[in-house]
Amino acid sequence: MTALSYAHGTSGTALLGDTLGASLDRAVATWPDREALVDVPSGRRWTYAEFGAQVERLASALLASGITKGDRVGIWAVNCPEWVFVQYATARIGAIMVNINPAYRTHEVEYVLKQSGIRLLVASLSHKTSDYRAMAEEVRGRCPELREVVYIGDPGWEALLARATPAPRYEELSCDDPINIQYTSGTTGFPKGATLSHHNILNNGYFVGELIAYSEQDRVCIPVPFYHCFGMVMGNLAATSHGACMVIPAASFDPAATLRAVQQERCTSLYGVPTMFIAELNLPDFATYDLSSLRTGIMAGSPCPVEVMKRVVAEMHMEQVSICYGMTETSPVSLQTRMDDDLEHRTGTVGRVLPHIEVKVVDPATGVTLPRGTAGELRTRGYSVMLGYWDEPEKTAEAIDPGRWMHTGDLAVMRDDGYVEIVGRIKDMIIRGGENIYPREVEEFLYGHPKIADVQVVGVPHERYGEEVLACVIPRDAADPLTLEELWAYCEGQLAHYKVPSRLEILGSFPMTVSGKVRKIELRERYGARTR
Repeated sequence: MTALSYAHGTSGTALLGDTLGASLDRAVATWPDREALVDVPSGRRWTYAEFGAQVERLASALLASGITKGDRVGIWAVNCPEWVFVQYATARIGAIMVNINPAYRTHEVEYVLKQSGIRLLVASLSHKTSDYRAMAEEVRGRCPELREVVYIGDPGWEALLARATPAPRYEELSCDDPINIQYTSGTTGFPKGATLSHHNILNNGYFVGELIAYSEQDRVCIPVPFYHCFGMVMGNLAATSHGACMVIPAASFDPAATLRAVQQERCTSLYGVPTMFIAELNLPDFATYDLSSLRTGIMAGSPCPVEVMKRVVAEMHMEQVSICYGMTETSPVSLQTRMDDDLEHRTGTVGRVLPHIEVKVVDPATGVTLPRGTAGELRTRGYSVMLGYWDEPEKTAEAIDPGRWMHTGDLAVMRDDGYVEIVGRIKDMIIRGGENIYPREVEEFLYGHPKIADVQVVGVPHERYGEEVLACVIPRDAADPLTLEELWAYCEGQLAHYKVPSRLEILGSFPMTVSGKVRKIELRERYGARTR
């Protein structure tokens, strides 16, 4: 009898029942003199004792400012030490930190301020083309619950810290209290605020770190944004729950700054989405960086091409690099490869289930669990599933069924060994003349073409077939781009005819989210109206 596509992460390591504050207290007591946080751009650094003291000071200052358990504190900022202090200080007092995407503009930030009822907003002053002060001042009068805006790097930040009292009184907290709202980048309508608890994110960060053997000896380079779970959970919480050091290479992703930070701080772990690793590997002076301190790291956000993984292992010394899969609503990681997994498992799958989590692959129409090897919707259950979408019970009920299974919307196949392949999004699947096409399969094949540096495959409307396959390609050499005829010749005899792209667009770059994911919906919208 064929096994069902269900797996449960059994473990001899118990879940943590702590709050973030208790976890940080333990780290400070255990490793007071080890470095906790390094900000490479400013040269500032803190030991665990110093970091804990800074968090305590800010927590006390927030209490003195009238912020109490359950109040929402917004953080609208690029990566910087103050972001991390706000993360831990709000958790210390039971306030709910609301992550705001630094790419948001006035319309979006006004929605988030109102929808979550933010009382105090901490913001960057500016970054690149974003004037956060001007935008915040424009909308604050329309947000009645917003009482104060404090800008990082402005005298107001020091004024806030000056309110701290010698012996603040903290309310008792439960590990199940909500402490974080993260707005998911919905493709339609306004984003939804995934609400996460101490228990959700502390345990997820801890077990992600466990699976890559973090200890107080590790130094984690975090170029991914803090406003996303990748940075603040898999990065910050994985580090502090193991006594490791958080290293900030830059305010936002910069490939050269990232490699300089790894070299200077002797980082043992490096994070990124595949496009970040591609950018680092493609630096003209890549070979001049000393990356020999690296042993591990995490890739997540999208599948990693085989050739990229080979170079990361061989040239970046990341023999123990791990692939993670998840979503904001699951804190975020549900599946992860292990340190000793082979190349095929690291590139062909997103790993197997984490400890204390359940996953299954079901028929999305009926919810019935499918046999292993059959594509269906991936669903997950366990400590990591969010409390719900903030103040949106109907949308919560659409995402989490009565059995507490989170519906991911991802199409997946569970192998006989329990490893899971993500074959696409239900909404990204291309249906051409009744044939289901998974873009990931076509992309992986096309990565092998010598003229292709990067590729994204999307479905666009077609009068006869409903949809046709479009390949959006970034060429290795802009002066010698791929032609459609060359693409067809490469695919001939290798892919079924209906999977072969009928259209080709040569691009200089892909539209990206701030967290480094390719916006396929934008590619579909941009090129879908064009016909051959």
